[in-house]
Amino acid sequence: MLLTIARKSLLSRRTTVIMTLASLVISLTLLFAIEHLREQTKSSFHNAVSGTDLIVGARSGQLNLLLYSVFRVGNPTANVGWDTYERIAQHPRIRWTVPIALGDSHRGYSVVGTTQDYFTHFRYSRDRELTLAHGKVFDDLYDAVIGSEVARALNYQLGDEIVLAHGTGSVSFVEHDDKPFTIVGILAPTGTPVDQSIHISLEGMEAIHVDWQSGAQAPPGQRISADEAREKDLTPTSITAFLVGIDSRAATFLVQRQINTFRDEALSAIIPGVAMAELWRMLGSIENLLLIISGLVLIATLVGLTTTLLASMKEREREIAILRATGARPWSIFWLIQLEVVLMVVTAIIVSIGFLWGTLLVMQQFLVQQFGILIETNPLNANLGLFALAALAVATLMACIPAFMAYRTALSKGLTPRI
Repeated sequence: MLLTIARKSLLSRRTTVIMTLASLVISLTLLFAIEHLREQTKSSFHNAVSGTDLIVGARSGQLNLLLYSVFRVGNPTANVGWDTYERIAQHPRIRWTVPIALGDSHRGYSVVGTTQDYFTHFRYSRDRELTLAHGKVFDDLYDAVIGSEVARALNYQLGDEIVLAHGTGSVSFVEHDDKPFTIVGILAPTGTPVDQSIHISLEGMEAIHVDWQSGAQAPPGQRISADEAREKDLTPTSITAFLVGIDSRAATFLVQRQINTFRDEALSAIIPGVAMAELWRMLGSIENLLLIISGLVLIATLVGLTTTLLASMKEREREIAILRATGARPWSIFWLIQLEVVLMVVTAIIVSIGFLWGTLLVMQQFLVQQFGILIETNPLNANLGLFALAALAVATLMACIPAFMAYRTALSKGLTPRI
């Protein structure tokens, strides 16, 4: 009975109700969007690398190793010898390895020297594979595969030639202009540092440094041309780090301990997930800030709802008085107001989630292509459910104010003619 009366009462005030619902939908959509962004930021951070059991580099702290090997931030304390890498790669419990050589750049973007196994074994965001949007994987000495952000920002296409620079700074005064690379592949967006990287072969990385000694290029008369470099032995002498896949998760700690105690060279083997969790704890203020913003949006939304209800109570005095005159008890009026609020908030929650979901479906590819941000289209998660329940509970609580005012309204006040 009350549900029918509440529905008809809302329909009779459809203009005011629609405006109130629009305000609620906008506020709740903003609240859910901020919460989804917070969740996706955390998830994207943790999923920058997936499916890798260990990352191995020269002896250093695990955060430093994680930052330069995955996020291309900072510099290694030393390199890992190629002989050491080959010995560890032959470990019976190691299923695959992917070597990484860093140290060069192109217009501020990191250059990654690696092998074709990188495109086979590297995973991100819950075991997603790298895919090519255009072209192919490098197979020539001077081939390059670039990330989507590099292609977008620098407007590069397949077949364009690029010149790599020595060092990792955004501005470099020494370039490998005698050995240009040709873009043969452009990776699909991933929302990870891969989008901002240029990938070449390890042999290509060696080729551009074949006539370098002690960090300086040989004099003009002693330099080795691009064609001459092809005839040289381009086996690396060292690499920056390498990714490791173990045949069994149970063996991860065993292999990690054996690498950390490797006698011939000081090495560090870290578990990416553990290092990611430690780094995120250090950046926890970002998550806390988004939570505070979400809370403020929720409070503003519910205060607005309460204000709207209070303003409408003056207009509803006659309606309430008629209900009282026809036999409605004061508590029935109280629960009628509460039921109307519940109906509006539940409707606003459903519409908000649907609107956010639809917006994400439409905007996902645009965000990935233009900004390199990969956001899942499904906003439903436990935290969003908690926010929705919190919004409903607090709205019901704050609706007690106008409901109590309706409860206290005297019968004679609503039926007295206004002059």
